[in-house]
Amino acid sequence: MKLSSLILAATVAQAHYTFPRLVINGVQEEKDWSVTRMTKNAQSKQGIENPTAADIRCYSSSNAANIATVPAGSTIHYISTQQVNHPGPTQYYLAKVPAGQSATKWDGSGAVWFKFFTTMPEIDRNKQLTWPGQNLYRTVNATIPTSVPDGEYLLRVEHIALHMAMQANKAQFYLSCSQIKITGGGNGTPGPLVSLPGAYKTNDPGILVNLGAIQPSAYVPPGPAVWSA
Repeated sequence: MKLSSLILAATVAQAHYTFPRLVINGVQEEKDWSVTRMTKNAQSKQGIENPTAADIRCYSSSNAANIATVPAGSTIHYISTQQVNHPGPTQYYLAKVPAGQSATKWDGSGAVWFKFFTTMPEIDRNKQLTWPGQNLYRTVNATIPTSVPDGEYLLRVEHIALHMAMQANKAQFYLSCSQIKITGGGNGTPGPLVSLPGAYKTNDPGILVNLGAIQPSAYVPPGPAVWSA
């Protein structure tokens, strides 16, 4: 292999990332993939390009051994293995584990997911769209809604890299799911509830988009509306 090819391959690998560790109120999970389900790209770091694929739910290759306790109102984020250096939104979802089941075994199937956080772009000094958290080694902070009911949940984070998104199936989804137990919550009714896969289509305007042709306010994040807790 030519040196130029090796350099290109290394550059591409460094531009990809995983989110192996959840941080709750500044405290990281004990080690990588201990409450966060190991993703299939744990080694390759490749994102998902087909938003209708089954892997869009959690991309997990195995469930985690533990469940993290997360008080309602907690601030959360994820550690990234590389800079989150591509433009695009970060979104957080929750899905409540059905009664009688455990977050360590439940697969998150069905219309059970609700979005509670997303980010919107702004124009940087180079007149390009940029998103909060871009170029950090972590995802942006989100807050677990105080009115979310107590119980076990799957917590899902995704970053959608849109640098190639002017072509169909070229947006890249980087995501993880963690097993958590929410305490001290309320009696809210989260929604709208969606299925993953099912919530996204290849031609959604927030997935198939030319970032050079829109203003920040025109960007529409894919998926359901954020739950107004």
